[in-house]
Amino acid sequence: MGAGGGAENEFGHVPVLLQEVLDVLDPAEGMVLVDATVGTGGHSAALLERAGGKAFLVGLDRDPEILEKARRRLAPFGERVKLFHSPFSETARVLREAGFAAADRILFDLGVSSPALDTPERGFGFMVEGPLDMRMDTSIGGPTAADLVARLSEGELHRLIREFGEDRYARRIARAIVRARRLAPITTTTRLAEIVARAVPPSRQRRLHPATRTFQALRIAVNRELDQLREGLEAAAAVLSPGGRVAVISFHSLEDRMVKRFFRERMTPLFRKPIRPTPEEVGRNRRARSARLRAAAPPGEEGRGGRE
Repeated sequence: MGAGGGAENEFGHVPVLLQEVLDVLDPAEGMVLVDATVGTGGHSAALLERAGGKAFLVGLDRDPEILEKARRRLAPFGERVKLFHSPFSETARVLREAGFAAADRILFDLGVSSPALDTPERGFGFMVEGPLDMRMDTSIGGPTAADLVARLSEGELHRLIREFGEDRYARRIARAIVRARRLAPITTTTRLAEIVARAVPPSRQRRLHPATRTFQALRIAVNRELDQLREGLEAAAAVLSPGGRVAVISFHSLEDRMVKRFFRERMTPLFRKPIRPTPEEVGRNRRARSARLRAAAPPGEEGRGGRE
């Protein structure tokens, strides 16, 4: 599901690193494009406009509510767009279902879409109270963040927050959660954020809210994000056409390290260091500040066109 966003438009989302994505992927007429995290369709619309006529786009998203926004946004492109409610780990299957054997350009914009982040009922944020949910796809079952907070042992919570949140105070936070849930179930975002904030020393509470990494860790676990990313990259490598390109926008170091390693081991990276947003973009769209863009071509190839 596409991340980023900040400045509002009618779809509540501003695509991150948009010009850089267009330069790197350089879509052209007749290409088959895949937006594996279509979100509200911002990147998709720009890719189709750059490619011109006779280019086709296959879009996927796990979030059915966000997918409906993409349908409205991309409706002017008519039959050139096919959208699917699906995780990007299913990219290969979806592409076949859409009637294509391979893709020329594939984009992953990882993370959570701005409309979902800004909807308290989804439970991704903690500035406004909401249920501790964090599921990207609410149409299916599976544990919520509240379920994990309620049932994981202190040791399991410690490992989750340390590994997925990379928080140095993971042990203290896990202990505080277990103590607090003995008094009452932890079911809201604001209560969990308060528990974490009290567990973290004041010196830690600077640039990031002290609960940021814990919320990241729970969201990754609830949605199996790293497993999904690994499977999605495998699928992209399998369906990418000769001369094709895949680009990934990540928003935290766990994702970026996985993408970097996969590109080095399985594909041909198009540039050594990730592309970052300009200060001007970050000024317009604060959620872009942690974005990193990497791109690769099939093994032994350099891809055609675009930015090196």
